[in-house]
Amino acid sequence: MNKTKKLVIFSLLLAIEIIFCFTPLGSINLFGPIVATLAMIPVSIAAIVLGLNYGMLLGLFMGLFSFIVWTFMPPVPPLAFLFTPFVSNGGYASVIICFVPRIMLGFISAYVFNILKIKNLALKASISGFTGSLMHTLLVLGFIFIFFKNEYATILNQNIFTLLSVTILTNGIPEAIINAISCSGVVKILKSNIS
Repeated sequence: MNKTKKLVIFSLLLAIEIIFCFTPLGSINLFGPIVATLAMIPVSIAAIVLGLNYGMLLGLFMGLFSFIVWTFMPPVPPLAFLFTPFVSNGGYASVIICFVPRIMLGFISAYVFNILKIKNLALKASISGFTGSLMHTLLVLGFIFIFFKNEYATILNQNIFTLLSVTILTNGIPEAIINAISCSGVVKILKSNIS
């Protein structure tokens, strides 16, 4: 694939990422209060179709958009300190939580796709998308545990291990499944039409 095609696809995925990050279209209500975000999908697709560098770059943009949202219009204001240093209790660790997992989402999705020895493209993309998304969730939660476990548990008035377990089960796994399904279909179409 030539550079122009890559830039066009990257631009389209970046536009979708902006929509997912700044509008309600980026969230799916699964059941009750459980909401899955779709922001991982463009990052994983970029990583798989365009390569590791593009995936990590789109992950960086995802982190930047998340940083903007949590700084200026936080969906849950008491938890804004987890993702931005510009609120009370925030600091350098907030920047790490906001950016590193998103960049690693692109890295992991591309890396898994490149090392898998599976001929079925849809299955390969699906596994890569699932792994990237789940690792993103685990990194976010891992950093929260390392840097802010007491504050996080106090604000939500729950045991930290209960919080992390419930988040993985109700958000992490559903989001990984949605990412896997999306990557499976979109990557197959893109790879077959633009190679």
